[in-house]
Amino acid sequence: MIKISEGQIEGRNSVWEALQAGRPINKIYIKKGEHRGIIVDIINKAKQLNVPLLEIDEGAFLSMVQTSGHQGVLAKVASKDYVNVEEILKAARDLGEAPFILILNELTDPQNLGSILRTADGLGVHGVIIPKHRACGITPTVAKISSGAVEYVKVARVTNIARTIDELKKEGLWIIGADMDGKNYFEADLTGPVALVIGGEDKGLGNLVKKKCDMLIKIPLRGKITSLNAAVATAILGYDIFRQRLESNG
Repeated sequence: MIKISEGQIEGRNSVWEALQAGRPINKIYIKKGEHRGIIVDIINKAKQLNVPLLEIDEGAFLSMVQTSGHQGVLAKVASKDYVNVEEILKAARDLGEAPFILILNELTDPQNLGSILRTADGLGVHGVIIPKHRACGITPTVAKISSGAVEYVKVARVTNIARTIDELKKEGLWIIGADMDGKNYFEADLTGPVALVIGGEDKGLGNLVKKKCDMLIKIPLRGKITSLNAAVATAILGYDIFRQRLESNG
């Protein structure tokens, strides 16, 4: 299995959600003087779970952190695995739901990936698929930006996005690509088993992936800038899929 977010997570929400999710934690480090808000809950939960806790001075703490948004707490964690695509499909089947998957093609910005994982959790996405190469994986920054959503959202890492799309089509999924050549998203039927494909920040979907999509949809814009940040676009389109599903289920 490929390991995900191995070794360290940082930030109050990220550490708290790791505790809540039952992720194995080897030790939690807290910067001296940080005893406010959710830090108190983290300390109490760690004691309840018998997770070793160490309060260290600022210099020692700063020598350990990997992100600027650590908020005075970090955890040394056991590794977590990427899942395979079949596990994502099984998660949908187990819930008796039509699959709702996000495919991120060559997304390289960890801030975008973290935000998308947070959105995916909120919208009940069954899993996120990312490529192994030329793309951002799960890093401490991604985990921090996701506010702990990385603990709950299944992430698969695949060698070939185009081939994975073909496999999803065989499973009955409708492949929806976000592209300015598409129809307005609010005119599209986005119910049923779907995989929403979001392109990379610089080159979009890419020609091959674009050709494999069953339908292209766009977010109409009126300003001078002709595209949105990938995380924002995912939130808008993902929410409409979520909304349409709610309405179709009564």
